[in-house]
Amino acid sequence: MKDLSAILPDGSSYNFWEKPQNYNKTIYVDQNSTSDIQDGTSENPYKTISQAAEVAEAGNLVLIKAGVYHETVSPKRGGNSPEEMITYEAAEGEEVVIAASEEVTGFTRSTDWRLANFMKKVDTTNVRVYEYDLDPDMFRGYNPFNAVNILHDRLFIEYEKTDMTTYLNRRGMIFVDGKPMKQVALYNLMAEEDNTYWVEANGQKVHFRLAGDEDPADHKIEITVREQCFAPKTPFLNYIKVKGITMRHAATGAPVPQRGSISAYRGHHWVIEDCTIDWSNCVGIDVGNECWHHEPAADQLIGYSVIRGCTIKDVGVCGIAGLFAEELLIEDNLIEGTGWQKMELSWEAGGIKLHNSVNGLCRRNIFKNTLRADHIWYDCGNENNRITGNLFLNGIEQREAIFIECTREGVNLIDNNIFWNVEGRFDPAKIPVEPGSTGWYKTREHDVVNGYAIYGEGTDRLYITHNFIGNCRYGGYYAKPVGFRVSKMDRGGTSRKATLTNNIFYECGESAITFPTLDNTSDGNLFLGLSGGFLRVMYPEPEVCLDLKTWQEFCGFDKNSQNGWFDIEMDDETLELKVVAAKKAPMSFRKSIQRAGYIYDPKELKNVAADSHIVSDFFEEEKADGDVVPGPFNMLEIGRTYNVDPRKKN
Repeated sequence: MKDLSAILPDGSSYNFWEKPQNYNKTIYVDQNSTSDIQDGTSENPYKTISQAAEVAEAGNLVLIKAGVYHETVSPKRGGNSPEEMITYEAAEGEEVVIAASEEVTGFTRSTDWRLANFMKKVDTTNVRVYEYDLDPDMFRGYNPFNAVNILHDRLFIEYEKTDMTTYLNRRGMIFVDGKPMKQVALYNLMAEEDNTYWVEANGQKVHFRLAGDEDPADHKIEITVREQCFAPKTPFLNYIKVKGITMRHAATGAPVPQRGSISAYRGHHWVIEDCTIDWSNCVGIDVGNECWHHEPAADQLIGYSVIRGCTIKDVGVCGIAGLFAEELLIEDNLIEGTGWQKMELSWEAGGIKLHNSVNGLCRRNIFKNTLRADHIWYDCGNENNRITGNLFLNGIEQREAIFIECTREGVNLIDNNIFWNVEGRFDPAKIPVEPGSTGWYKTREHDVVNGYAIYGEGTDRLYITHNFIGNCRYGGYYAKPVGFRVSKMDRGGTSRKATLTNNIFYECGESAITFPTLDNTSDGNLFLGLSGGFLRVMYPEPEVCLDLKTWQEFCGFDKNSQNGWFDIEMDDETLELKVVAAKKAPMSFRKSIQRAGYIYDPKELKNVAADSHIVSDFFEEEKADGDVVPGPFNMLEIGRTYNVDPRKKN
């Protein structure tokens, strides 16, 4: 049976390369073994995963028993082929954790630093700050408390646009009973906020204040001491699989280079499956060329890897990073809470951040509660990628959910996705005040407010079809040309020849669609709960803001599109989407409401022409021959509830 969600824009199918493994040897690891002999057999297992990594060869399975392994696992070898991989796997039903942290004890009260703030009166009477001397022997050459977050390539940061505090914070983290503390830049700031810590200049001592000014002796205190959890020391190890393991508390720095809690370190054909990344300081997983300052070999393969069924949670800057990575398969993952470092102007922030992705498939993932970062960012030179069947939920202070940047050749397809709640990232104080009729006669909308489902910047030929796009602060689709982002090898991007068909746009705050020019295509869409000038063309100036009827008349767009007036509800805990009758009537002049031709019951919608690119819906159910309903579902009806968790469970 053909995999309908794996068909790429050019009509080919994604190249699934994985093969069943017939392991020639199993190497056992059990940190709780009482055997005096350690030879990797089931009777005498190794006590550390690193011991197994030293001897594992192509075709071997490293089977790991339950436990928290305080180490960085650095494979010495890779496999030979899809049939002869090296696999590191948690034993069935057992919890295996690789922790980049260590539990510490022995705290003293911090007394010789000033808590008082000369500029602000703060009551410090009951404030209790403790200190801990960091033992150099724990760090083995890498002390994250002595290194700042930002790594060696920082020349692209626009310092005048951002608060540099978080960029210059230390990489070391402190956890109390598994929950992170907040780092502050000055000692006296701990007087203003509990559950905080501060690092001395030389990185040899930390001071911290627990929530409620409690005694750390009553809690489990862990500090990060290693950069990564699973990463080769030498590049180009290939055909490695990691399955069912939790990677916790990696003290990674902000990209670039892209160095994750799990790192393929420039190797190709990795499989990372059913793993959990928990609280990595900056990067969760890297599967590309790591850094654009590397000189790749002429025959070097980059990417060709699979990330499947993982939970990537609370990563500071970037959940999955891939540079120049081809043929990536990213499917069935939960990527939640990315971006808490608030380092979006490092230009590498996102649930997924890829550069020059070719022939990639990103499907059936959940992106949730991403903070001041994109859910997905494809940067420069992306060709023949498909983003399908994903749920994008709650972009907090997020400029856009999907950002396709500087992509000028080929087609990239975004289909059958659900977008909900893109808050926008902007300064409300910069929104022009327009009292009375001041703003009625302006010739151009201001560009302060943002918050888009899909943003194309200098990107040509985006194909966007059968998506549901709802509750976006600014709009569903926004694009602009970048005429001068060129080098001797490249040209500018036009943001032309975009195609938007058969989508549903619901409650988009300013505009459902903003095209930069007329050189685009839009049809078969359903504009739901929208009125006024929600369809826009920016050039030639002046910008025009039109309703559906005049959009059709003056621009020739959306000849077969419709206006609807019913509501959508989303439960972000149960992941249920429900179609309900509208709670309020459209607000406009009577004639305008009549001209809009609102449809109040989805049963009355006209079917639209099927899109030849799309043969299945959000649930991967095949679409019937002939005309179809707009959006990602095969059927729309009042009162119907859809479970929109797209992940396939093995």
